[in-house]
Amino acid sequence: MRGTEREQVTMFSYVSLEERIPADHPLRPMRAMVDRALAALSPAFDALYADSGRPSIPPEQLLRALLLQVLYIVRSERQLMEQLDYNLLFRGFVGLGVDDAVWVPTVFSKNRDRLLEGEIAQAFFTAVLAEARAAGLLSPEHFTVDGTLIQAWAGQKSFQRDPSKHPAKRGDDDGPTLPAVPEHRRKFLPPDDPRRNPTVNFHGESRSNTTHTSTTDPEARLAKKATGQEAKLAFHGHLIMENRSGLAVMAQVSPATGTAERDFAVSVAHTIPGRHERITLGGDKLYDTAACVAGLRGEGMTPHVAQHESARPSSAIDDRTTRHPGYGVSQRKRKRIEEIFGWLKTIGLMRQTRHRGVDRVDWMFTFATAVYNLVRIRNLTAAREAA
Repeated sequence: MRGTEREQVTMFSYVSLEERIPADHPLRPMRAMVDRALAALSPAFDALYADSGRPSIPPEQLLRALLLQVLYIVRSERQLMEQLDYNLLFRGFVGLGVDDAVWVPTVFSKNRDRLLEGEIAQAFFTAVLAEARAAGLLSPEHFTVDGTLIQAWAGQKSFQRDPSKHPAKRGDDDGPTLPAVPEHRRKFLPPDDPRRNPTVNFHGESRSNTTHTSTTDPEARLAKKATGQEAKLAFHGHLIMENRSGLAVMAQVSPATGTAERDFAVSVAHTIPGRHERITLGGDKLYDTAACVAGLRGEGMTPHVAQHESARPSSAIDDRTTRHPGYGVSQRKRKRIEEIFGWLKTIGLMRQTRHRGVDRVDWMFTFATAVYNLVRIRNLTAAREAA
């Protein structure tokens, strides 16, 4: 029998918001973990806000909303507010009632900036790790390190000569002279608008981080991951993963330099949370240098890094390390860290950051990694209960 279409004429609904969300929805166990983590952060929240004045957005609700933005790939705060306006699932997770008004996007962004100043992302990341430790998911002795490039929110045209880095020589105030575009090719160029997006020809100009700076994001640096790839303005994101469950135990962003990954591994080795006195640290062949291997060993670590193709002449790893079965296990396990990077770039909005400056990008990178850990903990806990 064909159903009859009826327009909604009732004003009130007697079904609660809690009943609208399925009991087995995957966000429910995640909400419980998030609430426990946010309860531990309550003293840090108190230090960020004044005792009097106009009430702001509750930081707990703000962080839950940011978590949904990462999970559901919401590209902007304005789109996030639109979702909160009509999406009952989002309202239930954040803690808004059905009749509660959503926030103005600019107000939401300004309140988020206050949390950026308080290092709340790192505190939230630590609280999530405490959840994993309480569930017995963390390994205290076997880890993996790796890094990736995070494309900056800046275009190539913003990378311009910086007089403070490279003072102009006499007679060369404008830098190298660029070759003119041939007359027969001008008709193929797009219409030029010098006020907004002028056409720029980079041929014949040597550009590097020692002479140029981005006018959009001065902290971004021109970098590329491998030979043959194009160089982009980027930051360097670093992770350290424990090998048992594939959870990230450290996350950090630094300026993109040629040695950023090795410098990070050596400098933070002694601060890995929950580590034993002697641990193993896996990595790819980028870490196979004499200085990096010596630095890791000096910090009480056994470097299980991959050897270069021409192993014996140039590798800093010898048979004393590779002959142990644990070396092969670390080489198999270390590839799981690429799953974290893949999730952060495809789901966590970290392929190209929407923020400027190392501090802001580091905050969002750390927070997105904490969200990945929440998803991973939920999946591992559910698999353990089903077994």
